Amino acid sequence: MAGHSQFKNIMHRKGAQDAKRARAFAKLIREITVSARQGLPDPAFNPRLRSAVQAARVANMTKDTIDRAIKKASGAAGGEDYVEVRYEGYGPAGVAVIVETLTDNRNRTASDIRSAFSKYGGALGETGSVSFQFERAGVVRYPAASADADAMLEAAIEAGAADVESTEDGHEVRTAIEDLFSVRDALEEKFGPAESAKLEWRPNVSVELNEDQARSVLKLVDVLDEHDDVQTVTANFEVPDAVLQKLSD
Repeated sequence: MAGHSQFKNIMHRKGAQDAKRARAFAKLIREITVSARQGLPDPAFNPRLRSAVQAARVANMTKDTIDRAIKKASGAAGGEDYVEVRYEGYGPAGVAVIVETLTDNRNRTASDIRSAFSKYGGALGETGSVSFQFERAGVVRYPAASADADAMLEAAIEAGAADVESTEDGHEVRTAIEDLFSVRDALEEKFGPAESAKLEWRPNVSVELNEDQARSVLKLVDVLDEHDDVQTVTANFEVPDAVLQKLSD
């Protein structure tokens, strides 16, 4: 996921932070809404909702805003009826792209995603056309200050995790899909709430991009990521540090 995380680093340097924050909040609220509707409206008894609420807290969303989203989801009025739809396709330079959405209008979302791929040098494919190049895994993230690398590794393995990667940026604990929430709960007993705990797509092979290719791919990912219905964008690219520096200047 190096390409995706590098893209996020670039995005953090861009302007329009208020607009970005508003979009991020809207997507978090949508995830809270869907999670609450699919299970109990109590985070203590709904693992997906608990993760959504924790992600909202990390983003500094107020408790009142979170509570309103849960109440709206569980109320009789209901509001929008969101469904999860995944789109797959290829971007410039043959980069594989997976787009996960929550939408209340499949036709609108499909049209917009297809248009973005076409406009920025890619092509939308059928479901399954690129996902074979990724694996699905649970990922639990903690800040670096939560524990030293040895303590995190020991606790994670004891909890049933598959692997741990610790860097100066933080700890990334990887799990099997079915073990995500049990590992998260075990780690939270030792280290407190995680920054995030969710399922992610992990590329098996990455495409290294030159400057022109990186600029084109990042533009496509940028446009997709800004769409209101899009929750996550994952792509299997790597950007060398030298190229990344040029793009961020």
